[in-house]
Amino acid sequence: MTNTPWIGVDLDGTLAFFDTWRGVEHIGPPIPRMVAVVHAFLGRGIRVKIFTARASQGDEAIAAIRRWLKDAGLPPDLEITDKKDYHAIEYWDDLAISVESNTGRRIKGASILDIL
Repeated sequence: MTNTPWIGVDLDGTLAFFDTWRGVEHIGPPIPRMVAVVHAFLGRGIRVKIFTARASQGDEAIAAIRRWLKDAGLPPDLEITDKKDYHAIEYWDDLAISVESNTGRRIKGASILDIL
């Protein structure tokens, strides 16, 4: 399974509501539209990883994410990572800016540069 393509879904601000950091135990309520997207991916047999900086906070953070996934109606055994690899095919993230491959040209998403 490690060579299987996967889609990364960010937690805070994408899959869960986020307004401010309150520690590893606090994760905001699920965002229903994104929960449905994850279910759609899984229903099509697509490998999904929760792609979050929280994973770098250790076992306590991973355990909190697993509890949150279960409470949100998602499989608590989804992979959780903060690392990219060559098998990732998409990232769903509230902070991401989409860039056209090999050009550096922004193709989707607003940038802070737009307001500076």
